[in-house]
Amino acid sequence: MNTEAAQTRHDLGLIQLMWLASPALPIGGFSYSECLEAAVDSAWVATETEAKQWLLDQLHLSLARGDLAVVAQALPAWQGPDLERIASLNAWVLQTRESSELRAQAEQMGRSLLEWLRNHTTARPEQIDTLAQLQPTYPMAFALAASATQAPLRDCLLAYAFGWAENMVQAAIKSVPLGQSAGQRILSALAAEIPSAVDHALALDEHERQAFSPMLAILSAQHEVQYSRLFRS
Repeated sequence: MNTEAAQTRHDLGLIQLMWLASPALPIGGFSYSECLEAAVDSAWVATETEAKQWLLDQLHLSLARGDLAVVAQALPAWQGPDLERIASLNAWVLQTRESSELRAQAEQMGRSLLEWLRNHTTARPEQIDTLAQLQPTYPMAFALAASATQAPLRDCLLAYAFGWAENMVQAAIKSVPLGQSAGQRILSALAAEIPSAVDHALALDEHERQAFSPMLAILSAQHEVQYSRLFRS
């Protein structure tokens, strides 16, 4: 491959990752706060500083050890392909969601991204059919979409994490509530920590991946019956 063709391939892969990370992607990510709204209702998050610390903790203690680690292991499985591995990872995501609304989020966003893939050329029909048969989850659908970009694995995880961060910051702005400038300061803090979270996820092996976040599970259960709310989780 000559230099010009390699640069074009790199550029197209980068653009696809930016597209996948965009809050404008029609998969419903904006409609979830992942228990942040319940934390606000419980008066645990009431300021910019508290919102920033909450999301930083969630990035390192939950996302890095769970979803990011799944995506890191699912990408090479899609490229293999290793269908048994793909099914196993998807089942793990479903089984480790600790509340009905967190599981519903993973399933709804997975189905929506699968439908998006059906209308694009970023995944092969047989890959889409494989995912459709698995009760698809969002991390697995993202891994499939990202695998088709041919972008480096670390770049794919950076895109996943930044897309999560943007959605969560918007949730904080609406639910705390905060101003746009405060939201940008929180996003800047998250962006600075995302590379280390990605490196942690990449270093985890099969038996170190985990999704144990008891306080998020408790808040999610409370959010399910919260009297007034803006978000679906």
